[in-house]
Amino acid sequence: ELQDLPQEVFAVDPTSVCQTPNTEVLYRCRKCRRALFRSSSILSHTEGSGPTAFAHKRGTDSAQLCSDGREKCTSYFTEPVQWMEPALLGVMEGQLLCPKCTSKLGSFSWRGEQCSCGRWVTPAFQIHKSRVDEVRTLPAGNCQAAET
Repeated sequence: ELQDLPQEVFAVDPTSVCQTPNTEVLYRCRKCRRALFRSSSILSHTEGSGPTAFAHKRGTDSAQLCSDGREKCTSYFTEPVQWMEPALLGVMEGQLLCPKCTSKLGSFSWRGEQCSCGRWVTPAFQIHKSRVDEVRTLPAGNCQAAET
């Protein structure tokens, strides 16, 4: 049973760093606005076969399952972030709760989880897109007084 994880495993908590670089997107809890992770912590995965990947669970004909044009991946899979550490210690899977307001953000599993696109992601630290807001910083630009 793992009781202590090396700190190098975790991405830096965005609340512990003063400023986010202009190129990065910050993701916040939709309920309390606490900064959770940056775009650099998101792990990309190749898109799976979509609803047909789940056909074995449904008993429906896979030909009936077709894409309806909506976004396939409904979650972000991230590397573990420092605020997740208490939830991860000693367990293989569980829920990811906001460290400030404790609303459910997603789930984690060291064994992996299946994305809504059908791709299996291991290990999985899955945060639902509907539970977070994207915060993009606008470039300030050079604002100089007009010379006459």
